Amino acid sequence: MADDMTPRDVIDVSDEAPEEAASKIPQDELNRITDALIAAFKTVYDPEIPVDIYELGLIYKVDIDDDRKVDIDMTLTAPGCPVAGDMPGWIENAARTVEGIDDVEVRLTFDPPWDPSRMSDEARLALNML
Repeated sequence: MADDMTPRDVIDVSDEAPEEAASKIPQDELNRITDALIAAFKTVYDPEIPVDIYELGLIYKVDIDDDRKVDIDMTLTAPGCPVAGDMPGWIENAARTVEGIDDVEVRLTFDPPWDPSRMSDEARLALNML
């Protein structure tokens, strides 16, 4: 996650345009789901790096729609990552543990390519990169 982003910056609670109606899900429920999704993402680790995928900045975008479907755009540290076929499923399974989520879809993207600038300070500290 880039330094200028907050944890909630990657999570969008509606795919509607701003001028359209707000989410049908109450704001306090959206906040709870958002916090729970972040906690769920933090349980998934790249097996080669001792930092969770959220702090590594591998989650690019999360949309929560009014039907409580969660769409996740994610990447890997490298296209040749040995767990490329597995990690999207791990993320989907983690998101499905969140109460109030009815469906989850994870899309893998390499645009833009991941680089270490996406990591949080917590991840940099864990990897002695500060």
